[in-house]
Amino acid sequence: MLLRVIISPQDIRKLRLDTAPNSVDGLKLVLKDKLQLSQPFDLQYEDEDFQDFCNLTCVDDLPKEKATLKVNFCVAVSSDSSLDSFVAPSPSASSSLSSHSESFAGRLQPWPTTFSIPTFSYDVELRLRQGNDAFRKDGTLLSISRDMKSEILEKIAEAIYSFKAYPRNEEFECVAIALVEKHPCLKEPGSTSGWYGWKLSLKFKMGNYRQKLRDAGCRELMVNSEKRGSEDMRGKRNKVKKPRRSETNFLPDLPQGRDLRHLEEEREKMAQEMRKATPNLVFIDQAMNATYALRRQEIVEEEPPISEMMVRWPALFTERQIIKEFTRLMSMDLTLFYERLDSHLLRLLQLFRSKRFEGNKEMTSLLESLDKDVSNQKKRATALHGLPWYMKENPSAFMKMCEPTDPEEDVIRGMLIGILLVAEDVKEPLPASYNDIAIVVEEIIVIRHLRDVPSAFVNLMGLLYILNIDYPKDLKYTFEVIQRLFMGIGLDACTARVHSLKNKLFI
Repeated sequence: MLLRVIISPQDIRKLRLDTAPNSVDGLKLVLKDKLQLSQPFDLQYEDEDFQDFCNLTCVDDLPKEKATLKVNFCVAVSSDSSLDSFVAPSPSASSSLSSHSESFAGRLQPWPTTFSIPTFSYDVELRLRQGNDAFRKDGTLLSISRDMKSEILEKIAEAIYSFKAYPRNEEFECVAIALVEKHPCLKEPGSTSGWYGWKLSLKFKMGNYRQKLRDAGCRELMVNSEKRGSEDMRGKRNKVKKPRRSETNFLPDLPQGRDLRHLEEEREKMAQEMRKATPNLVFIDQAMNATYALRRQEIVEEEPPISEMMVRWPALFTERQIIKEFTRLMSMDLTLFYERLDSHLLRLLQLFRSKRFEGNKEMTSLLESLDKDVSNQKKRATALHGLPWYMKENPSAFMKMCEPTDPEEDVIRGMLIGILLVAEDVKEPLPASYNDIAIVVEEIIVIRHLRDVPSAFVNLMGLLYILNIDYPKDLKYTFEVIQRLFMGIGLDACTARVHSLKNKLFI
């Protein structure tokens, strides 16, 4: 079965299946695996009768030999059914719902596994078609004019920017290779690779394209033009302003037709709604969607303390909104962490039991506790507890366990980033149950009553991303493993220590 899969206008794939799946869910699993799709999605197919796309509810509706599918990505929601339950709009909130009806406007996909070269203007496509025919016939390379090359680079720069503003060197290389593979007549004469010059040209063109957008007032790019030591930058921590952890919507512009005053009014309504015993979750979702750009400007440019963020954006510190905000920022589902962690559990625990850790009391104690209860939940917790020790880091200041009677203020004092575990038996590394599991940021408990240790790590990683917080320096390798190996973000850019673990996990 031959499929034409439309992931986005700039990303259209061809896929051949040996056997047709017997269900829509089965087809989704195949597409997810073959096309490396991490975000939840629905499918539509091109109906032959209506010559338009219809929702795919049964695989029997698909043509037998060739079919065109369209992938529609969904916004992830929490798996906690209590969070997803509908709350009837209150009178004060329902009057404002219409103003939040628009969907989030921003990049909806991370960098693709295979970059799709866009379609150029008719005359350029015509010349490329003729050039490709000549190349296949006798190997003749196409001689292109300056204007033609400029258009090709401009179109590709626009396509690149639709995924990220600051591609890495490897990503430029990926685009250059895709260009000469689609149009072999563009290969460079005398070049070993055939694409290296295109890679350099794309780098220069992206720089020019960013400058053009910066001059036009694009906030995502303007923030990087501010010089250190200037009046606007004094008093700040001089963090790198461009995304370093594969963020897709790092600093979007304000929504069309909305200014700071309107967005601030919507923020105040949302804060008032959160003070209610049962806030309207539909209203909160839509308000958080509409005010995303305002929130990112505050976080990236003003870098407010966590105490101020909790007052201004109380909804942000709930499990439901952490997942949704991470999707807005990263264009991927945060809860895929569990799936990827599970895929490495067996091998990781085998590494923990190696001779290298025979003298490590903490690792030995963890594994002995795991032997008492080998459930998947305990395996996850063991992997996360033991990971810092495996990476030669000490998590004692990051993960703290205390009894219910211990004063919280004393326990969390000095914790800039950490997880607090409250249990009756503090001597047991993996207690049968916890009285409380909380996340601490800047010596403040920001989230309480989390379900388990893996859930705490998921929500903490979400907060570190959406609040633009650096990883703890004394646990930088641990968090790099979580980001790159357990979340699949930036997997091809590991440090040497993390790359060593990657090789052992992927054998």
